[in-house]
Amino acid sequence: MSKRMADMVRWATAGELPGLVEVELAADGLFADVGITFPPGTTMVEEAGDPGTVLVEGEPPRGFAMVGLVDGNVHLDQLAVHPGHMRQGIGARLLAAVCDHADAVGAPGVTLTTFRDVPWNAPWYARHGFETLPPQDQGPELRALVRHEREIGLEVAPRVVMRRAGYHQGREPVS
Repeated sequence: MSKRMADMVRWATAGELPGLVEVELAADGLFADVGITFPPGTTMVEEAGDPGTVLVEGEPPRGFAMVGLVDGNVHLDQLAVHPGHMRQGIGARLLAAVCDHADAVGAPGVTLTTFRDVPWNAPWYARHGFETLPPQDQGPELRALVRHEREIGLEVAPRVVMRRAGYHQGREPVS
């Protein structure tokens, strides 16, 4: 993580994980405005048992990015910013930190799944260097993850898989 990112974005502490559920639920509430309602039991941050998989900004955290590894790529499982703190660059800083982390661990890139037509989802990630990853280019773990999301009912609107190549793959950092 660059010095600038380290000043604002950091790894969560174990004590902060429970409070992130409130951030996620508040952010998820915005989806109702575009006709998306999540099924019960799909709150992802509740599954984060390891604070070393969650980047946060703020004290208490105003936003978070939960990551894992899928097919050798850093996978962005969830990015959420509390609506009361949106449009301040928190999401972009968290996303840049995820990409910095991927580069630091030598991952070839960052993958994610997201809603295709929600303005603050796929179009936002595209503005940050992500491209749609067609099924034939998805690895076995990523395909299994997409199947799992369908099985738990997360695909309540059209979704896409996206990928951003790592910096060492010829991409410049997002500023």
